[in-house]
Formats: sequence, structure tokens, C-alpha cells
Amino acid sequence: MTKRPPRVVLAKPGLDGHDKGIRLVAMSMRDAGFDVHYLGLRQTIDSIAAAAREQEADYIGLSVLSGTHLDVARKMLQKLREEHLPCRFFIGGVIPKADEAKLLEMGVANVFPVGTTFAAMNQWILEHYDG
Repeated sequence: MTKRPPRVVLAKPGLDGHDKGIRLVAMSMRDAGFDVHYLGLRQTIDSIAAAAREQEADYIGLSVLSGTHLDVARKMLQKLREEHLPCRFFIGGVIPKADEAKLLEMGVANVFPVGTTFAAMNQWILEHYDG
């Protein structure tokens, strides 16, 4: 039996209005054969969790450029626990090197700062995909 492709929900939480990077990530993941659902700009943690549940997502990826990555990650991790969602959660964007370890310690599965290659992101997903 063939595995289904990884299901990935991508979103821009909060008021950050720049989404060129995450749209390119979404295209790269689609080109790699993943089932990708990009929710768009100005999403709430609740809307992201609802979409992940509806799509039966394996991964949630958030892009944060506004400097709110620690707060966003805390809220997303709390929502995943509350909702018992088994998604792996990763975050990317403008993430200071000093905050990468903090995010991983919180429980974020991986951090992809600006400059991470699409190939590296896609490879990480494939290496951690259980589906």
C-alpha cells in the first residue's frame, strides 16, 4: 500500500502582511508532492488549528516576520495540546539565532529561519513523516 503524501497546513498568524516567502514554500512543497493548504494572511491560532483538524494535517507550518515568533509558538503549542492535535509544528521566518533553541525547547519540531533552502525543509518533512 502506498503512503499518502504529507499533509501540510501553512499560515501567516497575526497582522504580518508579507507572505511572498510562505507562498514560495507552499509551491515548493506542492512541487515535492505534498498535500499543501495555505490559509493565507492574518490567521488566528484557532483558525489554524481548525484547518489542521479539518485537513487531518501531519504538519503545521507558520511564517512569522514580525518578531512575535515566541508568543505565536507558545499559543500554537498550547492549542495543539488542548485540541489533542497530533501535528508536528514548525516555524519559519525572521527568527534570531538566539531564539531557535528557545523555540525547540518549547516543543516546536523545527525552526526554518530566513535562508533555509526549500530542499532542506522538504527533506525534513519527509524524514519525519509517519503517514
